[in-house]
Amino acid sequence: MSEASGLRLIGLAGGLLLLGGCTDDSVTFRDRDPFGPPPGASAGFLGYSSGDSEDGTTVCGNCHIGTDAAWATTAHAGAWETLVESGQAQSFCEGCHTVNQRGNAVEGPAGFDETPVEAYHDVQCESCHGPGLDHVEAADVVRPLPSIAASSTATNGCGECHQGTHHPFVEEWEQSAHATPVQRVIDNAAADPIEGAACVGCHTAQGALARFGVRADFLEADDPVTNHLGITCAVCHDPHSSPFGGQLRFPIDDPSRDTNLCIRCHDRRADPATAEETLRGPHAPEGPLLLGEGAGWFPPGFEPEAETIRGTHGSAANPRTCATCHVARFEVTDAATDAFVFQATGHLFAAIPCLDGDGLPTTGDCDAAGRTFQACASAGCHASADQARMIYLSVSASVDSLVGVVDSLLMEPGPAAAFDRTDGVFTVADGAWFNARLGELPGTSVHNPFLIERLLEASIEAMEAEYGPLLVAP
Repeated sequence: MSEASGLRLIGLAGGLLLLGGCTDDSVTFRDRDPFGPPPGASAGFLGYSSGDSEDGTTVCGNCHIGTDAAWATTAHAGAWETLVESGQAQSFCEGCHTVNQRGNAVEGPAGFDETPVEAYHDVQCESCHGPGLDHVEAADVVRPLPSIAASSTATNGCGECHQGTHHPFVEEWEQSAHATPVQRVIDNAAADPIEGAACVGCHTAQGALARFGVRADFLEADDPVTNHLGITCAVCHDPHSSPFGGQLRFPIDDPSRDTNLCIRCHDRRADPATAEETLRGPHAPEGPLLLGEGAGWFPPGFEPEAETIRGTHGSAANPRTCATCHVARFEVTDAATDAFVFQATGHLFAAIPCLDGDGLPTTGDCDAAGRTFQACASAGCHASADQARMIYLSVSASVDSLVGVVDSLLMEPGPAAAFDRTDGVFTVADGAWFNARLGELPGTSVHNPFLIERLLEASIEAMEAEYGPLLVAP
């Protein structure tokens, strides 16, 4: 061996020794099976990768890394620990804090219900998507899609767990207008998909998710519009994760017509479309009305200051905007024993719901005396529920009176001749009519009484200026 060759070998050996001294024994990559064999009698549920919930990685997360990481930030990912630390854990609670047949299409005991091991702790991906074994063995063939349907009697979806006297989300939702798509909208969209797309975007679950830009697939995604669902849980709540409280898809504390979750739909025809051939009344004007932005017809010369017509309900004094009143939680107790009866979740979406004989909120019809104004007081806006009720009655009476004056003036010769909703000519009488219809919508006077009263007063003044002296009711 030449001297040069020997030096090269010594150098190589030294380099290997130096390299070995700078490394440790940690493994950064290992070729392994994506999951271990599922526990016996699991019905194909895989659960956590290591079989240990402390690991925190689901089998699904071995491939769906980003989704798993996002899910880990949700309350579902800590459902078992929440139950244990509540101090009130009982065996019948475990079914909604573990992976099993609830929430998916599996029938009969499975997962934790069949094999109560730690691998099935928490509400994991498979709780909604169903067992993952067939999918990981043939991913291109088997796609475990979740359902976005909701019902208190369903054997699939959110309703299997989010119900009961302590968290009756689905039972309350079923009574709300959100639960049932408007048949007229469904029929119109089925007859004219292009024209109807705008309507289903707020009136059905499939339409709203498409409008919100949600691309995740689900069982009912390809249903024809005739089978569209109402506004179900998954429309407002992101099952995987969200930066907003309650896993909402959009914020509720942002007073913006572009981003506020509720206002994204409750912001349609808030002012008259004066350029259209046919004048139509207001439709879903609550958002603009609440914020005092672009709601109603402003008569010539009517230029109120923004803060004057915004009102406290749409200001920084009410950070939860619509949800303050429309999604208000409160506990119902027995009047005689003060024992717990029912935990209202606010998912009737009624700001001042009627109470039944047991004190439970309902969507039935009743007068102000039969309604609860508790949300108005608990939010800190009003000193008491009784005070809020009195203000509501006072404002409603004022607005009703002004609407009556406008309607009576529209019947007089001058305004009556100028009021024609179909002639394509927008008049002062047309604008006054629109404001009256805005004022008579249920709850409109409460959303912004300052603006509604000023609009109606200005409408009366505008008609007198346009058509001469009129007979004005006291």
